[in-house]
Amino acid sequence: MSKALVRTDFNFPGQINVYHGKVRDVYNINDDLLVMVASDRISAFDVVLPKGIPFKGQVLNQIAAKFLDATADIVPNWKLTTPDPMVTVGLKCEGFRVEMIIRGYLTGSAWRDYKAGSRSICGVSLPDGMKENQIFPSPIITPTTKADEGHDENISREEIIEQGIISKDDYDLMEKYTYALFQRGTEMAAEKGLILVDTKYEFGKKDGKVYLIDEIHTPDSSRYFYADGYEEKFAQGEPQKQLSKEFVRQWLMDNGFMGKSGQQVPEMTDDYVNSVSERYIELYERITGEKFIKATSSEDVAARIENNINNYLASR
Repeated sequence: MSKALVRTDFNFPGQINVYHGKVRDVYNINDDLLVMVASDRISAFDVVLPKGIPFKGQVLNQIAAKFLDATADIVPNWKLTTPDPMVTVGLKCEGFRVEMIIRGYLTGSAWRDYKAGSRSICGVSLPDGMKENQIFPSPIITPTTKADEGHDENISREEIIEQGIISKDDYDLMEKYTYALFQRGTEMAAEKGLILVDTKYEFGKKDGKVYLIDEIHTPDSSRYFYADGYEEKFAQGEPQKQLSKEFVRQWLMDNGFMGKSGQQVPEMTDDYVNSVSERYIELYERITGEKFIKATSSEDVAARIENNINNYLASR
């Protein structure tokens, strides 16, 4: 099994600092560019799991790059280039402290809350009598605050504006972009026999202009169902066949872990890690319609990435 890249520690020309996120390592170059390395780390319930997943970073980076390019006519985005299969270089924007989560179906954490009796998510009222995986009459936006550490928290549109987290004008624009991006993603998924169930978008600002930043429509930020069989499974109350990170969360829950204090992450065997890698590759091929080409080289992955980034920065 290929070795997973779980940490980077580069030092590029003009580098000001580096931020090690749950999954990505982000290098600030001259306060102008961000070099985002999609590592093979995997997180669930806001916890980074102890083993990385080979090729996961490449899958995420290449899917995100494809969808950023495919939606650039809807909203300007931060991407400039992908000098390595695991790297995107783009504009450094001042990120808004809110994630725009949009849901087309009642599932995941929203369903768990609904099942427990909640009839409101982020200020959005939900009717009684809904079932798991049921489509909403129209997609709903359920924002969360963006936490550097720990859990993101649900927040309403009204609270975001009242608290001055984002101005009304900027939030309205982000809302408009979110609906349009979700519509495009839904159409692209349908072409491949998939349903885009829910996803999240992040936005930032540079020189007074709002940009789409980070990844979009990847299995880490989105949930997909297979369209074939959806209606039958829904009618019979059966779990949907899906391509997303939810299968990892489900495995953790089945083994007694939900990120709560005192809980232990179950053992991740090599066979399990390899099965997760295969699921990520399956999603890549299904959502893009392209064969996944594993990035290999004579040097180790970190050295390859470092060389490719240095070559790009030197060419600017």
